[in-house]
Amino acid sequence: MAPSRSDLELAVAAYWKAKKAQRAAAEAIRSTAEGTSKAVRGGGHFNPVVNLIARFFTDAGYPVESIGAGGAQTVLPGFFRPTKAWDLVVVHQGVLVAAVELKALGGPSFGNNYNNRVEEALGNSSDLLRANVEHLVGPEKPWLGYFFMMDDQEGSRRPGGRPRGKSFDAESIWRGRSYQDRFSVTGQRLIDEGLYDAVCYLTSSPQSPGPREPSKALDWRHFSASVKARVQYLAELGYP
Repeated sequence: MAPSRSDLELAVAAYWKAKKAQRAAAEAIRSTAEGTSKAVRGGGHFNPVVNLIARFFTDAGYPVESIGAGGAQTVLPGFFRPTKAWDLVVVHQGVLVAAVELKALGGPSFGNNYNNRVEEALGNSSDLLRANVEHLVGPEKPWLGYFFMMDDQEGSRRPGGRPRGKSFDAESIWRGRSYQDRFSVTGQRLIDEGLYDAVCYLTSSPQSPGPREPSKALDWRHFSASVKARVQYLAELGYP
């Protein structure tokens, strides 16, 4: 049975629990890292979500050996660089079934971090899609997924001002939008431009894991439907 919304809620709660444990471990060894970076540098906090998404494929009959969630198995060829390690990679009988990137955005520096996340998302997808054109990743066009969770706090909810620019004005759609609202636009455009096949966008916090889904088109149900459609498409071709 495919993962449900309830399974997602459990995975998100486990994400925050893992981050809290990593922060405590960093403090126990007197880490000099500051803020949320203490937890981020610990790694592995997204493991519950990675395992949740992997279930779509194991439940469909893909062997565990076809699913990579770390190490060399997640490294894929690039076009603008030699390789890139994705967070979850499914390869079966020479077919790149899926590649998924998972990212989080926390404070207090939402502005710089937001821009970095968008640049990463654009670069990673463009690189792999171009590698596919060069026939570097198997006979079938890969399915690309992006899972994004933003920390639900005042800094991400606060309406923004007018984006600054001296020579040209930014598109009016960004004006007055919070970082939470901005990613609803970003995520939809990532799909519209064909850079990702599905984007799951959540907001959550340690105090209220939820999660919330700010955009209906980017919610878990749509993400789940896209994964299942990919599985069904390849099943028609004899995979797994």
